[in-house]
Amino acid sequence: MFSKHNSIQRDQLEMITLDQLVPANHLVRKIEGAIDFTFIYDLVKVMYAEIGRPSIDPVILVKES
Repeated sequence: MFSKHNSIQRDQLEMITLDQLVPANHLVRKIEGAIDFTFIYDLVKVMYAEIGRPSIDPVILVKES
């Protein structure tokens, strides 16, 4: 059944974060808490130049692959 209230609700925006989308007991959260990914910076340091455009964070690249 259609009503004016449904169309109004459809036009509203809801702001959420990615953190809100991942349940508290999800495996990704457990991995994030158990592994310190900062070791990646030392492994890839020689592959990144000091000048030029900023690159994508290597830790993010590893986490998304």
